[in-house]
Amino acid sequence: MDRLNFVVPTLFGLEGLTADEMRRLGLQEVRAESGRVMCQGTPADLPRLNLNLRTGERVLVELGSFHANDFDSLFEGTRALPWEQYIPKDGQFPVKGFSLNSQLHSVPTCQAMIKKAVASRLGERYGLQQMPETGALYQIQFSIMKDEATLMLDTSGAGLHKRGYRAQGVAAPLRETLAAAMVILSRYKGRDPLCDPFCGSGTIPIEAALIAKNRAPGLNRSFSAQKWSWLDQELWLSAADEAMDQEFDGEYEIWGGDVDPEAVALAQHNAELAEVDDIVHFEAADATRFHWGGLYGRVVTNPPYGERIMERREAEDLYRAFGQAWRKFPDSWKLYLLSSHTEFERTFGKQAVKKRKLYNGRLKCDLFMYF
Repeated sequence: MDRLNFVVPTLFGLEGLTADEMRRLGLQEVRAESGRVMCQGTPADLPRLNLNLRTGERVLVELGSFHANDFDSLFEGTRALPWEQYIPKDGQFPVKGFSLNSQLHSVPTCQAMIKKAVASRLGERYGLQQMPETGALYQIQFSIMKDEATLMLDTSGAGLHKRGYRAQGVAAPLRETLAAAMVILSRYKGRDPLCDPFCGSGTIPIEAALIAKNRAPGLNRSFSAQKWSWLDQELWLSAADEAMDQEFDGEYEIWGGDVDPEAVALAQHNAELAEVDDIVHFEAADATRFHWGGLYGRVVTNPPYGERIMERREAEDLYRAFGQAWRKFPDSWKLYLLSSHTEFERTFGKQAVKKRKLYNGRLKCDLFMYF
């Protein structure tokens, strides 16, 4: 178990950012595919990935891949893998996954077959007729794509977007991993002001503050693999120490505003939980009258789309008014705005310099960039 193969699922459009993060962490053989990034590393890299990744959704350890075009081959391929090296006698091992463009298209049947194969292998190795499954969680993930099955263990538990600072959110919250990606794509380094006039529960300003401080986003939460018997607990402590040693101190201008005072109060509470309330300022403010006195800075924001929160016409009126406010800003300011609205540029009143396709969950969006 000196070398591990890691698989990190991502939101579509973020694969390149996640791959860059993994290379900066020193991981080897990094390669991005649609919706996921693979790499190789050591057991010590397992905590480092979980603690430090800003744009990945979870960290999986790949146990093996094999061709499976019928249930016999799925059973035998699964049973041939060394599950006893990873799952102890009392380990819980539920199964979930997906199948795409494959002859084995019934996911529940695939789950049952994989569960049966793993239980058969472990039962034989441990001399048990039935596995008790009373201990730590070893969540099995599978993917079957074009009849190629890949079996993995989920080391993260809750998705990595759950940083631990947002116990509750406002309607249609922005996922933390996507918020971090927007800030990274804006090339924000903490040196100039950053504003979000549609801050909601504060996700974008909080992620910007974590990036400015170079604070690992996973420090305030726990992970499934912390309870795994084969992974040395000291590795988690070492990874946390390494991450904290790389944090920065400094003064930053990060601001979030929202027309809803309750959202602003929630954003402030979330910033306190994230331990960045000393460098992020929130206030109740109307984005249609948004202004900032500085000569330069950037706006990174996610206004309502008109699909889930507001009626479409109301969203267009909001974009129009915000566009009028934006045109009063100096040319040195930059805007990075995420929207799924197909008529955003027309209602905003200006064509974007650049656009990047991203997904907010399953909702296709564009990140409109104005320089």
